[in-house]
Amino acid sequence: MSEIKKEQTLEEKWQNATLANNFIFYKIMRHNPDVCKELLEILLEFPIEKIEMSQEEEINIDFDSKGVRLDVYAKDASGLKVYNIEVQAADTKELPERSRYYQGVIDVDLLKSGQKYKDLKTSFVIFICVDDIFGNGLPKYTFENLCQEDPKIKLNDRAYKYFFISKNCDRILDKRQKAFLRMVTENKPSDDFTVRIKSLVDDAKRNTQWRKQYMEWEREKTYERDAGRQEKAVENALTLVRKYNASPESAAADMGAPLELVLDALKQPAPAN
Repeated sequence: MSEIKKEQTLEEKWQNATLANNFIFYKIMRHNPDVCKELLEILLEFPIEKIEMSQEEEINIDFDSKGVRLDVYAKDASGLKVYNIEVQAADTKELPERSRYYQGVIDVDLLKSGQKYKDLKTSFVIFICVDDIFGNGLPKYTFENLCQEDPKIKLNDRAYKYFFISKNCDRILDKRQKAFLRMVTENKPSDDFTVRIKSLVDDAKRNTQWRKQYMEWEREKTYERDAGRQEKAVENALTLVRKYNASPESAAADMGAPLELVLDALKQPAPAN
């Protein structure tokens, strides 16, 4: 008999969280701009004089909001480049689309009314992934817009997207990139920079305010997941009733949907085909 894996409590999740936890990653980078700057330099392989972090704390414990964003957003001192970076432990099957969304949000934020499109900054959207979401075995995937008819022709829209794959870190040549990506998967520092990050992770775990925020963030995610599952169950029950003439009671029971919600939904006009 296979052993049933016990689900961790919120407290256990917090105690076991590492740099691969996007809440921990966000807090460390958001509150340590010098560390974020150094990480960007390591990943992008060019020097950055100084960065300015977004002034707004993006964690909103609000059940009416669309969701909680934990990506780190920064601009360099020159005002010519912007950076968006996030760690992603699980493959949500939507990271390419999310990179597109982040790119659009950045552009809308940067281009004020009356400005020219040339005024858009060079942007870098970076995901630190654990799993290889593309499945080609590369430790790094870099994307920019090219002409399909002649890939040597670049669009030159100055928009770049990077996906670093920590599970493939042994294949990366740069030693500092390898040390950081290994830190993400193994939680073991191997150079001065990752030793400092490990210390910051340990400090974060002792921060009682961050612990409370994390608990609320996790509860909100659970609430949203449960609400989504319930909405889908009601939709499936309605399909059984309207297309297959099942009774509301049996449809609700079969789909695991609350009967009262199924009955309320049946009072609404059916969507047009």
